[in-house]
Amino acid sequence: MKRLITLSLLYCPILLSAQGYQVQVQGQKQQAMGNAGTALIQDGAAIFYNPGGVSFLKENSISAGGNAAIVNTSFRDSLTGQVTNSKIPVATPITFYAVYGVDSTKAKVLQNFKFGLGVYTPFGGSANYPSGWTGRYVLNSLDLKVINIQPTVSYKINDKIGLGVGFVYSTGSIAVNKDLYLSTLSGGESTANITAKLAGYGVNAGVYFKPTDDLSIGLSYRSQMKLNSSGGQANFTVPASLKDSVPSGAAKLTFPTPTVISLGFGYKVTDKFSLALDINYIGFKIFDTLRVQFANQTGSLKNIADPRGYKNTYSFQLGGQYKVIDALAVRLGIRYALTPIPNGYTTAEGADSDHLILCGGLGYNINKHFTVDASYSFESIYRKDHNNFYGLVGEYKTYASIAGMSLSYKF
Repeated sequence: MKRLITLSLLYCPILLSAQGYQVQVQGQKQQAMGNAGTALIQDGAAIFYNPGGVSFLKENSISAGGNAAIVNTSFRDSLTGQVTNSKIPVATPITFYAVYGVDSTKAKVLQNFKFGLGVYTPFGGSANYPSGWTGRYVLNSLDLKVINIQPTVSYKINDKIGLGVGFVYSTGSIAVNKDLYLSTLSGGESTANITAKLAGYGVNAGVYFKPTDDLSIGLSYRSQMKLNSSGGQANFTVPASLKDSVPSGAAKLTFPTPTVISLGFGYKVTDKFSLALDINYIGFKIFDTLRVQFANQTGSLKNIADPRGYKNTYSFQLGGQYKVIDALAVRLGIRYALTPIPNGYTTAEGADSDHLILCGGLGYNINKHFTVDASYSFESIYRKDHNNFYGLVGEYKTYASIAGMSLSYKF
């Protein structure tokens, strides 16, 4: 019986690493163009996409935006044919950007600097499966929220090259609930509930190069981060006879975020039509082993070192913008994301696969100061797999729609 308890905790799916949980909602213009923004610098969202390009923004600005993400996930058990739907609340990730540089009356060296502040959502996710579902020993519910705060400085070396760097402070929370395997002799339902606050820091740096008036090239680097927990708590609901073997208490865990290296190209085809292409390398191998430490260890409750087998991967983003009139822009884009999750490791919180995302949106200049931008994206994910530990065989289907809007003020 003790062996069963230990193994069921060992595979508690605490951390997320699917492409689907790398939230791509950092800028409305960029979202509408397949999330391409490393080389085509358009607004304050360059603080996230490429700090090196911030120094090429002509005006100071403040912008705020929000998104509504509607996600539906279902699981079809291959053995029984039963279909279970996850009840996922509407997510509302936000963005805020401010960019400031001195005017032409100041010393030229100061004119080449731009300073910025970005607040955005890089990771997040939730799931809520009904009580007693087939995969309850894998996951019942999950709630992950992460917010990044990024002060940034960017310097324009000359008319062709800009450099930028931002310090990233990341904060958030995580909560996971799952059922536990226990001997039938014990009786009663048994669950594990783990909650924690998360915090960490990293760097977002970039280079922007504009060799011609029409062509621009960008390279950005977002460092991996290890978001360590504070106030972590592991609460176990077990039969009275097992409370000493599986005691509740403090827990420490780490949520690692991957290194992301982006190479981008922007090209002004005509005065009205522009294209952008981003190629992203994403270091998901940091999720190879996930760890949780329990303060109250026993022979049945030991620290977790969970091998996940994840691999580094890529995503490709292509978008275009056409100005119908000076005040109105139409944008379209596509993004193709390769999954980092190998066969045999799929779980209910990360049922990712290679998939295509379709995007579009509009931008309208209300006047010389105010601009409103809107975007919409849709993705469909299908994954059929056999989990190596739980023996859970089935098909996961996820449909995600994300609509967003932002308002910018230039001065």
